[in-house]
Amino acid sequence: MSIEPYRRLLRLPGVRTLLLVGLLARIPSTAMGMALTLHVVHGLGLGFGRAGLVTAASTVGMAVGSPLSGRFVDRHGLRPVLAVTTAAQAVFWSCAWALPYPVLVVAAAVAGLLALPVFSVIRQCLAAMVPLEQRRMGFSLDSMLVELSYMTGPALAVAGMTALGSGPTLGVIAAGTTAAGLALIVLDPPVRSAEELERPAARVPRRRWLTPGFVAVLGIAASATFVLTASELALVGTMKQAGRTEWVGLAVGIWCAYSLLGGFVYGGLSRGVSPLVLITSMGLLTVPVGLAGGDWRWLVLALLPAGVLCAPALSSTVDMVSRRVPAAARGEAMGLHGTALLVGGAASAPIAGLIIDSHGPGWAFAVAGTVSVAMALVALPFLGRRPLAEPIHVPAEPPAKVTAG
Repeated sequence: MSIEPYRRLLRLPGVRTLLLVGLLARIPSTAMGMALTLHVVHGLGLGFGRAGLVTAASTVGMAVGSPLSGRFVDRHGLRPVLAVTTAAQAVFWSCAWALPYPVLVVAAAVAGLLALPVFSVIRQCLAAMVPLEQRRMGFSLDSMLVELSYMTGPALAVAGMTALGSGPTLGVIAAGTTAAGLALIVLDPPVRSAEELERPAARVPRRRWLTPGFVAVLGIAASATFVLTASELALVGTMKQAGRTEWVGLAVGIWCAYSLLGGFVYGGLSRGVSPLVLITSMGLLTVPVGLAGGDWRWLVLALLPAGVLCAPALSSTVDMVSRRVPAAARGEAMGLHGTALLVGGAASAPIAGLIIDSHGPGWAFAVAGTVSVAMALVALPFLGRRPLAEPIHVPAEPPAKVTAG
């Protein structure tokens, strides 16, 4: 497969810098959940149950705050939102280590509400900077970089908490998040393309784009993270049963490598594939993974077919959102997409955990795959109402022009 299409993409003005800043900016974000968990368990000595409450409060805050941040970006530009969220993250993470547990729960929820919207912002800016015909490749490359950040952030959090303890590790996260926010403020990537900025920007009523079809896209995006989160827990559960927990890191790393390979190939294809097809296929291929048995090497090999579809499935949902929503509402739409991903993962964890405890990890693979297939089938009639490549065109109205920030 030729790498030249990726070179052409990276030669577009600002794209290479945006992707690099996005990769580095997401590492502190991906480390946060693990760092909070280990701080409560080891730093405060309160156990995993109470740690789960803190991370749940943070997740709920992020789920609510993500579309709100996107809406403010649509209305007021990027820099004001980045300034507020960067300051909020700097305050929380620099003092989280010293907060008593009840205060920490509330503060984590507020910090989640005011989380730095790095994931949705990078995707929104990519949609503005990359021509439509290269957008799928751009989102595929972005998904690959997200995979790398998730391979890096939690591992660094574990290493930091083990070697340095809560205070220094949370302080490093505070510094990293602040640096990420400041870098994005200085970079100030456009949230509208030049062509979109030439047209008068109108406030778009939600009913114009928040349709059953769009909700169906969010549903299948959530089902993707549902099956991925359950698969990860089932993989860990299988290796724990086999007494091979020392190899969990390697197994997860190999699984992530499958996703990177799939994202690279998918981005270079001459035409895209519907996320319905990708997520349904990923679910079907996940169902029988548990039959691989207790040998973790066979299990990792069995994850290959579904694993290569991870990055393509996620990037295809982002691409569909960017095509179905007008530019004036793209930030809020990307925020809702981020919320859907969070909800899918958050719902999956306790369900998969109960199945693993009661019936074994093999059944967690089967149930997770079945759920994602069922969600895709429910979404099918709604997505068929509008051609996937047809963007919504909103007539120009008199309101003032929205700048890139």
